[in-house]
Amino acid sequence: MAATGHTNSGARTWPQLLALAFGAVYLLVGVVGFFITGVDDFFAHDTGEQLLFFEINGMHNVVHILIGVAGLVLARTLAGARTYGWLLAVGYGAAFVYGLLAIGQTWDFLSINAADNVLHIATAAVGLLIALGPVRTGVGDHSTRV
Repeated sequence: MAATGHTNSGARTWPQLLALAFGAVYLLVGVVGFFITGVDDFFAHDTGEQLLFFEINGMHNVVHILIGVAGLVLARTLAGARTYGWLLAVGYGAAFVYGLLAIGQTWDFLSINAADNVLHIATAAVGLLIALGPVRTGVGDHSTRV
């Protein structure tokens, strides 16, 4: 396997595939979110506008789009996917802590609710999995965390 995370056949490692999948989902959620919120009141609090169980506003949509694009771009290499995993782990870990403090507060510029907090901690855990999970480097090789 090359240092880039691709084999000669062009196959991706599972961290790359997971980063790609999460990137695609977050990008889709961000785009669909704008069909619900529109583009006004970007930082609105308690919007009452939800995508499934998750309260959203324009800024929340922008964050989802940025996270999604980062996943699509960084999934091209194993090192990039690992970096994306760390971004998810740290960023969504911080979003979880922010959400614990911000729910119900007028200064909550992301319009967080309890369902968002559950999603944020779960996404942080997936980020750790992408960043630290072992990958087989060959048939006879031991697992590595390249």
